[in-house]
Amino acid sequence: MLVLGIESSCDETGVALYDTERGLVADQLHSQMAMHAEYGGVVPELASRDHIRRIRPLTNACLAEAGITLQDIDAIAFTQGPGLGGALLVGASFANALAFGLGKPVIPVHHLEGHLLSPLLAEPRPAFPFLALLVSGGHTQIMAVRGVGQYEILGETLDDAAGEAFDKTAKLLGLPYPGGPLLSKLAEEGDPARFTLPRPMLRSGDLDMSFSGLKTAVLTLSKQVEAEHGGIDEQARKDICRAFQEAIVEVLVSKCQQALKQTGMNQLVVAGGVGANKQLRAALDATAKRRKFAVYYPPLKLCTDNGAMIAFAGAMRLQQAQAAGGFTVKPRWDLSSLPAV
Repeated sequence: MLVLGIESSCDETGVALYDTERGLVADQLHSQMAMHAEYGGVVPELASRDHIRRIRPLTNACLAEAGITLQDIDAIAFTQGPGLGGALLVGASFANALAFGLGKPVIPVHHLEGHLLSPLLAEPRPAFPFLALLVSGGHTQIMAVRGVGQYEILGETLDDAAGEAFDKTAKLLGLPYPGGPLLSKLAEEGDPARFTLPRPMLRSGDLDMSFSGLKTAVLTLSKQVEAEHGGIDEQARKDICRAFQEAIVEVLVSKCQQALKQTGMNQLVVAGGVGANKQLRAALDATAKRRKFAVYYPPLKLCTDNGAMIAFAGAMRLQQAQAAGGFTVKPRWDLSSLPAV
């Protein structure tokens, strides 16, 4: 079965084709990063309008890449939520209209389910059950994943998501939007021994996390450095970035270890944009080797929002007779409400 996947939940328009026999056969993505950079963050109305401009050309490019026509598609999957309401409506409108015109089933997909299942697009791939660390700009959660639609949240951030903390801290340090990836890049050249920042809830005894306080700690440290040295030079900025990243990585790795011990699982899947962070991957790989568990990641290009994960999640639900229409979007949508297959 060949599934067309459409992703439009925020500031990236993704279209992809997934074949249940051949795997991912085409993948097109347009990022609005440059457009929103002028405003220092995502402008929802501009995001929606850009999705309208991009979605049809990207679909045509996907079909050309795969060497097929619309009539060859067996089903169409789209991100129904969560996300920006207007942006979601663009993908939902296009997918439902296309499915109606072609007489094909349409499959609403939960955005986070797409992320959770995206490591299954890589090789080697984990088998169910596994533990998942979903770590992105909007979500930081640790889940037990026992099958498609079988998700149990074991712990989550009580305030800022890890990616959100990266972006906000980058702004405090005067880095341009989008600041998170740039902060990570600067941290690679930072001295890990120069500064130390708090590890929030590291020993809380549960699997919950908190990252909002790190912003305050960075602000306090920055003012201290500025007062002592008459400003913050480039190396000091890199060292602060390193200290911030070290704190977040240590908390995430520690919580994952606790969760693996608590559940008795020996497979960890990492998904979401922050899953591309080099230091996080290195720390998890080293811990996995030492603690004898396996860790899996999606390909780097599939860490951020993309159509491939939506096409794949749609295919998993189509195969289990979970296809369902409905021209609605869900800007807020509890992952635990999804039916199991």
